[in-house]
Amino acid sequence: MVDYWNLSDGDDIHKTGGEFETGGGNFAPIPDGTGLLAAIDEAKIDEDRDGNEFVSIRWSVLTPAEYKNRKVFQKIWCIDDKPLQKDPEKAKDKAKRMLFAIDKNAGGALVASGKAPNDNNLQKALSGKQMQITVNIWDMVGDDGKKMTGNWVASVSPKANASKAAQQRPADDDDGIPF
Repeated sequence: MVDYWNLSDGDDIHKTGGEFETGGGNFAPIPDGTGLLAAIDEAKIDEDRDGNEFVSIRWSVLTPAEYKNRKVFQKIWCIDDKPLQKDPEKAKDKAKRMLFAIDKNAGGALVASGKAPNDNNLQKALSGKQMQITVNIWDMVGDDGKKMTGNWVASVSPKANASKAAQQRPADDDDGIPF
């Protein structure tokens, strides 16, 4: 019988100790205003550390080739108010418009159901759907004082509108992260 924890190279797994790094990750953000063809590979309800809920979408980049398989994470604050927002109602309406556009490009099942989003209907309606997205860059200082950067989804459009989406570049929201 083979022990699950035996390594293929015969090395002792116990040498690993309590720390391990894969060596991957830490990609520079995709440049501001870049148009991408991407597919949704995860859609769910998530929450911040204070329990505020939002729709979380993970996009997997299909093209251009230089960004293929990169992930872009999107928080859509359409359930609870986004913390520290100057006008929470306006921000939530903007987020609902974004989710509506994503759903429309994916076939419209969420809106047609008339129900609030949940893990099941989000995954069923959006998973695997391809769209043109435009990403911008956010940056902020984390709790540890270190600067963090990443991408946010500035616009979505149908797959057929690839050139139109690449030309659009929405303005940042008050805090630089729109949803």
